[in-house]
Amino acid sequence: MREIVLDTETTGLDPKSGHRVVEIGCVELINHMATDNTYWTYINPERDMPEEAFRVHGLSAEFLEDKLKFADIADGFLEFIGGDPLIIHNADFDMGFLNAELAACGRQQLEMGRAIDTVRMARQKFPGSPANLDALCRRFQIDNSDRELHGALKDSRLLADVYLELIGGRQQHLALAGDKQTANAPCTPNARAHRPSRPHTASSQELADHQAFVERLKEPVWRA
Repeated sequence: MREIVLDTETTGLDPKSGHRVVEIGCVELINHMATDNTYWTYINPERDMPEEAFRVHGLSAEFLEDKLKFADIADGFLEFIGGDPLIIHNADFDMGFLNAELAACGRQQLEMGRAIDTVRMARQKFPGSPANLDALCRRFQIDNSDRELHGALKDSRLLADVYLELIGGRQQHLALAGDKQTANAPCTPNARAHRPSRPHTASSQELADHQAFVERLKEPVWRA
């Protein structure tokens, strides 16, 4: 099973206000385990960078001005994610930005139904507790000590570990592949050699021996 853990960085909070995507990071999961297959790119937003956003991710307009525009990376991004489920922390935010970018360059938008929102998962599993990525890393003892600034690929890697814990932890992956194959194999009864049934009546010799023993007894009670 293939899933894609995805994160974006943006110039602000609302694409309807003209804010744009500036970074995309994706990590591939196979059977809920991260692989070395990743997707990562910076994007020229073709606009200024508000100070509030810069404080979050540290990406300036000057740094991004020579990067590719979203229209230039759209096909490669869509090819990487394919039709697989998308694991996203606060999916409405990232999906809203990505669909705004895709619509602006004439590409088909992503279906919201394919997104798995880890914020909702965390709130259902730990109601009343903080559900941001830093809080979940602390809860699951995932090292995020180098996360001074947000980064799309870095956050996707952390989210992959968080997602694994939210769905049950690493224990589910300890079984060897051979054990799984054995567990899924059809059950067949073991062959047994035929054994004749045991007799439960005394033989003629046993009856004769018993009678001889009784004859030696003096006034046995069962002859009274």
